[in-house]
Amino acid sequence: MKHIFLYGPPGSGKSTVGKELAGLLELPFIDLDLETEKMSGRTTSQLMAEGESIFRDVESDVLLHVVKEPPSIIALGGGALLRGENRRCAEDNGAIIFLDADLVTLIAHLSNDDIERPLLTGNLETQLGSLLEKRKGHYDSFTTRVYHSGQFIPQIQKTPKDIACEILRSLNLLHVHTATGKRYDVKVQPNGLDSLGAWMQVRELGNPVAVIVDESVADLYADQTIVSLQRAGYGAHLLTFPAGERSKTIETVSQLWDGMIEAGLERRSTVVALGGGVTGDLAGFATSAYMRGIRWVGVPTSLLAMVDSSLGGKTGFDLPQGKNLVGAFHDPELVVVDPILLDTLSVREKSAGMAEVIKHGMIGDPELFYIAQQGWEFCARHLAELISRAISVKIQIVESDPYEHGLRASLNLGHTIGHAVEKASNYTLLHGEAIAIGLVAETILAEEVGIARSGLTRELIPVLKGFGLPVFAPDDISAEKILQAIKVDKKKVAGAVRFALPVDIGKIETGVEIRDLESALEFCSRGMVMARIDGRLPSHSKEA
Repeated sequence: MKHIFLYGPPGSGKSTVGKELAGLLELPFIDLDLETEKMSGRTTSQLMAEGESIFRDVESDVLLHVVKEPPSIIALGGGALLRGENRRCAEDNGAIIFLDADLVTLIAHLSNDDIERPLLTGNLETQLGSLLEKRKGHYDSFTTRVYHSGQFIPQIQKTPKDIACEILRSLNLLHVHTATGKRYDVKVQPNGLDSLGAWMQVRELGNPVAVIVDESVADLYADQTIVSLQRAGYGAHLLTFPAGERSKTIETVSQLWDGMIEAGLERRSTVVALGGGVTGDLAGFATSAYMRGIRWVGVPTSLLAMVDSSLGGKTGFDLPQGKNLVGAFHDPELVVVDPILLDTLSVREKSAGMAEVIKHGMIGDPELFYIAQQGWEFCARHLAELISRAISVKIQIVESDPYEHGLRASLNLGHTIGHAVEKASNYTLLHGEAIAIGLVAETILAEEVGIARSGLTRELIPVLKGFGLPVFAPDDISAEKILQAIKVDKKKVAGAVRFALPVDIGKIETGVEIRDLESALEFCSRGMVMARIDGRLPSHSKEA
C-alpha cells in the first residue's frame, strides 16, 4: 500500500485524524508542516515571513523527500497541493483524502489549538472565510471526501476515530485486530471471488486447500472458487454438506473432519468457508479443532453473513436444546466480501440480511439506520456503503470486546428472543426473519421497562416491514415454546437472561437482567405492540 495523504483547510483535523488512522493501520504518521520546520530549521512563521513562495518551495522539497519513506499517513498543510507538481506527486504516490468541514466547525477547532497560522492572523472568522473563498475551486476539485458531519444526518458530529474509520471504508481498508494481536483484512470488492487465490497467496496461506460449501452454494460458485485457487497454485478440494440450519450439527462437523483428512490437510493447510452463516460457523469450528487449529478464509455469500456472522471469529454448531451452544472463537485469516454474489440471492434471503443491517444501525450507526429507512431501491444504490458501514459497526465492537465480556453483548440485540423464535419455528423461519421479530419484541420490552425512548418501536416496525420482514411470531408459535428456548439461551447467567436492549437509534444498554421471563413475554406477545400493558413490569437490573 502506498501513502495516504490527508488534505483540507486549516482546522479540518488532518493531524488529529491522521494519528487515529495511523494507529488503526499500524503505520507511521508524518505531519508535513512539522517535517518542513524540522528539515528547514525554521518555523512556519519564519519561512512565511520570507514570502509564501519561499515556504512553498521548501514544502515541495520536503514532500518529495517524505514520499520516498515507507507507507505512511501524511497530513498535508492546507495549501500544500496548490502547486500542480505537488498534487501530481501526491496522486502518484498514494491516495488523497479531503477532510471537509463547515466554517463553524473549522473555527471551533482553530480556536482550541495553539498552532501559529500566519495566513489567519487577525479576525479568525474573516480571515478563514476569505481563505476558503479563495481556495474554493481548488478544494472542490478533490473527489474522495470525508465529512466531519453526517453524510445523511448533518447534525451528527463525528469523532476523529469515526472519521478515521470512514476513511478506511472509503479506501476499502477494513480490517479486524484480534485479541491475540493478529490482524486480518476484510476485502469488500465486486468480483473479489476471482481474486481470492491471489489474496491468499500474498498472505502465504498454505496448501492444500479445502473449500467447505453447502450443496446449494456449490452449484453457484464452487467452480469459480476452485479456478481462482488453482490459478494461484493451490490444490483445492471440495467438501459439501446439505444446505440449511438443520445441518449445523456435530455430525456434520465430524463429516467435515473426515473430508479434511481425506483431502490431506496438514497443519499449514487452509480451509475456505464459501457460503452463508451456517457454513462459516461449521467451517470455522472444524478448523479450530482440526490438528489443534488450522487457518481459514471466509467468503460469505449472503448479506447476513457479509455484515455479521463472517466477522469476529465466533464459530460453532447447534444442539437439540438450542443454537450455538457449542463453539469456539477462531478468527479467519481473511474475509472476502463480493457484493456481486448477492445477485443470486432470493428476495427473501436479501431481506433476511437486512435485519442484521438494521440491527447494526440501531447499535452504533444512525446513518446506516437512515439508509435502511429509505427502502430497498435506495439501499441498492448505496449497497457498497451499506455493507461497509454494517461491517464497520461489527468490527469496532468485536475489537473492543473480542471475547464477549461486555460491549460485544450489544450484538445480541434482537437475538435472545429471535433465536428462541427461530428454534420454536423448527427453523422454518430464516435467521434474519427471526431476528426481525426479536428486534421488535425486545424494543417493546425496552420501552416498557423505561430503557428505550418512547416511540422507538413505532420507528422500527415500518423499516422492517419495508423489506417484507415479519415483526410478530407466527400464530403457530406459542409463548411457551419461546420461553423454553430462552431458558437454555447461552446468555443466561445465574438463572437470569441478560438482554441487550435499545436506548435509541445508535445506543444500546447491555447486561439488562430479566428474571421474570413470563412477564417479559407478555409485554412482547403479538397483538400487543402498541398497547400499554397493565403496569406489571418484569423485574430487571443492569449488570454492574
